[in-house]
Amino acid sequence: MALPDGWDAIPGARGCTPQSCGFRDRFAELKTLDVEVYGMSAQSTAYQQEAADRLHLPFALISDSGLGLTDALGLPTFEVGGSRLHKRVTLIVRDGVIRKYFYPVFPPDRNIDDVLDWLNANRNVTA
Repeated sequence: MALPDGWDAIPGARGCTPQSCGFRDRFAELKTLDVEVYGMSAQSTAYQQEAADRLHLPFALISDSGLGLTDALGLPTFEVGGSRLHKRVTLIVRDGVIRKYFYPVFPPDRNIDDVLDWLNANRNVTA
């Protein structure tokens, strides 16, 4: 699928794939910690299904195309090509409470390491 006009000029815009692939590649480690993993974006369900298939993601992608959850949580966004999209952020949620957030996420391929480090150091918070 085509990227929005101006995509390459946005610092860090090309990072969701490395971030998602990091979680894919270390998914087994996350499962040993009894963690559920979901990805979320402002793209349509069809767009996300194509990405999940292409990247062989073992977790679901959730479409927040109306940005209702994004706005309710005050998640960071940016605008490009007439679309409002999510900035990279990782939330650790337990029992409906956000226990930890990672923002900004940089570099995106290192995010999984940061998440696993936090989960291992804070098992009592997430267990």
